[in-house]
Amino acid sequence: MQSQQAVNPQNIAMAEQELEMVTDLFNRIVDSCYTKCISKEYQQNDLTQGESVCIDRCVSKFFDVNTKVGEKMQQMGQQNMPK
Repeated sequence: MQSQQAVNPQNIAMAEQELEMVTDLFNRIVDSCYTKCISKEYQQNDLTQGESVCIDRCVSKFFDVNTKVGEKMQQMGQQNMPK
């Protein structure tokens, strides 16, 4: 017999919101890096070495910037909190 745990609607809502945020981040990375790195005229089935390097750098920079912006926003939020 398995014990049934009550499903917390708040946890489900938080998980759905987190999934939405991750999906949005992924889509923004794909859109940005695809536009920046992939030629509109496909000549090969696979990515070229230049395209692969460009995508690696683009994704890395995207995450770096996203992290720095998040940290800055967190600092600003802490500064605005009443003491």
